[in-house]
Order: sequence, then structure tokens, then C-alpha cells
Amino acid sequence: MVQDRRDDLPQEKDETFFKRRRSRSIAIALVLAGLVVLFYVVTLVKMGAGIFNRAL
Repeated sequence: MVQDRRDDLPQEKDETFFKRRRSRSIAIALVLAGLVVLFYVVTLVKMGAGIFNRAL
């Protein structure tokens, strides 16, 4: 039978685990947002400056 490992951990270790997980999640979210911005800028550069001079 599988035992829940969270019962074995003291409260202090449990809190540090969740703080580290939150820090990693924030770091991953920032990297992902940076990649989105990078891809957007690269797309605009590849399309050229003429993209803004077209009729809507």
C-alpha cells in the first residue's frame, strides 16, 4: 500500500518545499513570457517594417 509521504515530513520542511516549488513556477512563467515576447519580436522583424504601412 502506498503511504502519503507528506505525513512523514515536519511542517518546516513542508513549507520550504512549497516555497521552492512556487519560486520554480514563477521562474518558469517568466522564461515562458520572455520566449513569447522574443518570438513576437522576431516575427515582426522577419515581416519587415512594411507590415505597419499596409491598409487595414
